[in-house]
Amino acid sequence: MPQNDERLPLREFAWFMLIALVVLAAGIGMRDPWPPDEPRFALVARQMLETGQWLFPQRGAELYSDKPPMLMWTEAFWMWITGGWRGAFLLTSLLSGIGTLALVWHLGRRLWSPRVGLVAAGLVLATMQFVDVIRHAQIDPLNLFWITLGNTGILLHCLRGPNWRMYWLGCFAAGLGVITKGVGVIVLLMLLPYVLLRVRAWPGVTTTRGDGWRWAGGAAAFLVAVSLWLAPMLLTAYGQPTPEHMAYVRDILFRQTAERYANSWQHEEAPWYFLLVILTHWVPTWLLIPFVAKPWREALRQRDGRVWMPLLWVVLVLVFFSIPSGKREIYILPALPMLALAMAPYVLELLRTRWLQRAAFAIGIACGAIFGAAGLWALIKAPKAARRIAEGYELSGHGEALWICVILVGAGFFLAAAIARPRRGVAALAGGMALAWIIWPLGTFPLLDANQSTRQLMEEADTTIGPDGQLGLVLWREELMYQARRPVAEFGFARDAASQLRDARAWQAADPAHRWILINDQALDACVVAGKAVPLGKANRVSFSLLPAEATRAGCEPGPTRP
Repeated sequence: MPQNDERLPLREFAWFMLIALVVLAAGIGMRDPWPPDEPRFALVARQMLETGQWLFPQRGAELYSDKPPMLMWTEAFWMWITGGWRGAFLLTSLLSGIGTLALVWHLGRRLWSPRVGLVAAGLVLATMQFVDVIRHAQIDPLNLFWITLGNTGILLHCLRGPNWRMYWLGCFAAGLGVITKGVGVIVLLMLLPYVLLRVRAWPGVTTTRGDGWRWAGGAAAFLVAVSLWLAPMLLTAYGQPTPEHMAYVRDILFRQTAERYANSWQHEEAPWYFLLVILTHWVPTWLLIPFVAKPWREALRQRDGRVWMPLLWVVLVLVFFSIPSGKREIYILPALPMLALAMAPYVLELLRTRWLQRAAFAIGIACGAIFGAAGLWALIKAPKAARRIAEGYELSGHGEALWICVILVGAGFFLAAAIARPRRGVAALAGGMALAWIIWPLGTFPLLDANQSTRQLMEEADTTIGPDGQLGLVLWREELMYQARRPVAEFGFARDAASQLRDARAWQAADPAHRWILINDQALDACVVAGKAVPLGKANRVSFSLLPAEATRAGCEPGPTRP
């Protein structure tokens, strides 16, 4: 009987992970990379495989210094091991999401119980932002995994220790986070609450004596992880000090880190921006916070470090990312697992209340009604908003197929509610959300991919220029090069449009019978003969055209590009 009791939590965890896998993996292999970030990383990864250049990522002919290469390494590995499978670019995000859930469960199990760990992982999976981010091939899922692994190691050492190996693992993971996105260093902020709790002699907090060298080992582990990429990159750069290498080193080590934090030049938002992100993106998890606030106060009175060490870290992360003017909603995602961990013991008690089950059931029914009604309205009435969305994706009609997908999402909520009934309202809501996350990609990925990925546009360009044609790109986006059906010429990515177009015309003049320019319409200038340009339509709401040689006026001096 005890053996069965021990196996039950493992079976529950296995079923949970299977459900998570189905939800997070739905649609993989059914689409190509979508802008803004996915094509960039996929293109860089593919170029790594083609060139063998692993230390200095390239985007076309230029070095790409916006982010360290960790994600691109992993994408290149999956492309290589799967033989270029269409969904390979999403595997890093998928495994990072699954790994993050497993770490949260393990941490909750070690600090409280397997059931608490399951609730904590369930809160993370139920949060809209988590699923949305994991479903995209961005750097943030991998960064989330490293940060959660780092927090797991440090928390287990500080609250269930001493466990120096876990502490060193946590610091090593923080270093891997740094060479993934730079901000992996926020893992080490967890040591500040630990010092506070230890100084105040909270019960259960690990205390050590004469172990300074072991604590210093954490710094060594952190630096070793960072050096896995940084050391060979710097040795190569200073061993071959080309202007490109030196510019890469300056940009990635200073401009994209300290300068970006202290003097942000993009995504300026108000100091309270992340509170709005939590309200709009951490649904439904944050709705439970008012009901765990009182238990949190009791935990503070009892000096429970299991609750307040991760909670204080969440506050530090919010402050850390709120200081600079540049903010994006995904920055604070790493705080979600620690918030869910601090909530889980008390949410487990809430799940036994009748009112929560009924409230969750009502929310599920409301979601079904909203999605169903919105989809039916768009399908039957074809309002301007529906037609505008359909035009943006170049869908036939007024996007009837898209609105059917919206209706099916609503039907998924009703189906889950019918199966679970009000007494299992939380299961009804969670089931409806899971079905929605599965139905939507299965229905919309095949529908939207040709436009979103620019696959259709590049196929049309390939057909138009003929088998002997050559293609040059001006004011291009990464998805264009990624989807190109043949080698293309490009004239820099970061350069201004006028300079790119000038060089493209010189390239075209060397073989005017075979060379075409694929141009973002925003770069068209007064020298273009409008009637000779070949419009290709829109992809991601951006218009593109093909310019044959005769589309440029002879002897024309280029003026400013069109606004």
